[in-house]
Amino acid sequence: MQIGSHTLENRVFVAPMAGVTDRPFRQLCREWGAGYAVSEMVTSRPDLWDSLKTSRRANHDGEPGPIAVQIAGTDAQMMADAAVYNIDRGAQIIDINMGCPAKKVCNKWAGSALMQDEVLATAIAAAVVAACAPHGVPVTLKMRTGWSQANKNAVALARAFESVGVQMLTVHGRTREQGYSGSAEYDTVAAVKAAVRIPVVVNGDITSPEKARDVLACTQADAVMIGRAAQGRPWIFRDVVHFLATGQHLAPPLVVQVRKSLLAHLLDHYALYGELSGLRSARKHIGWYVQGLPAGPAFRKSMNGIDDAQQQYQAVADFFENLAASHDRMPVAAASGAVTGQVHTAAAFDPKKSVSLSG
Repeated sequence: MQIGSHTLENRVFVAPMAGVTDRPFRQLCREWGAGYAVSEMVTSRPDLWDSLKTSRRANHDGEPGPIAVQIAGTDAQMMADAAVYNIDRGAQIIDINMGCPAKKVCNKWAGSALMQDEVLATAIAAAVVAACAPHGVPVTLKMRTGWSQANKNAVALARAFESVGVQMLTVHGRTREQGYSGSAEYDTVAAVKAAVRIPVVVNGDITSPEKARDVLACTQADAVMIGRAAQGRPWIFRDVVHFLATGQHLAPPLVVQVRKSLLAHLLDHYALYGELSGLRSARKHIGWYVQGLPAGPAFRKSMNGIDDAQQQYQAVADFFENLAASHDRMPVAAASGAVTGQVHTAAAFDPKKSVSLSG
């Protein structure tokens, strides 16, 4: 796949997730096979650009390219200025957030709330494209199927975004009204793909190699974007890439390999956030890793009582060392994570028909 002048390694991407896809996590996912990663959203408000939170989100030290930064806001000129600000700090691709369902974002008419105002949404996209063009930086956009079940306007917006120069669209198969509840539907994504000539990425409930294959088949999308299923299971990217290429499953990763990867992630995490803040925010990552593992619940509970980064690091090292003593590879429960939902076979899908997947 191409985005502007950038050739992506494969068509399995990691989704931008607020509070999750910081630089250490993006690099982790890339190391485990993700072909592309977009930062968690950065505000377009200039008065917040120098804040600690924004500076951390805009940190790309040592990150492999292309570096993609997602910006969020409601004012066309501010969004254009934010694009240039991030380009000056290393962004090679600018992604516009029109998919975040969080109330604190939507209450300010940013994120997926912008889908309610097609004129404003298109004006923002046009302004960002115009600001990025002199720098040779392509613009992409992530959105939902619409604001609500009764107001699914992703197809109309997709055509408008393409007309002003957006070069790739990602569509999460839920409305803002759904948040992350219920099941993603892919009919709308298929309709968007049929309506535009630019690449379309499908997002939402991509939880297994089989699901990735089947969703690509039914939507004819160009790539899949994986979010929550990668939390604590970053090897899902190499699993999906391999399965799409060969139709075969890889064995679960070695426990010692996961241990080494997680410990390196923790050190990178502490370095970015500082030890005190870092150990606290690392708890969620550790919790995702140990979910479903033998003694995982008890270890996760004990983790909340540790207030020293070195002790946290050593506890994780010891936990996975003990796991390696009894398991050569990650147990199946961990390899499938907390993912639920039925796996559908490819035979169930005909790209020429309107279909939905659940799970």
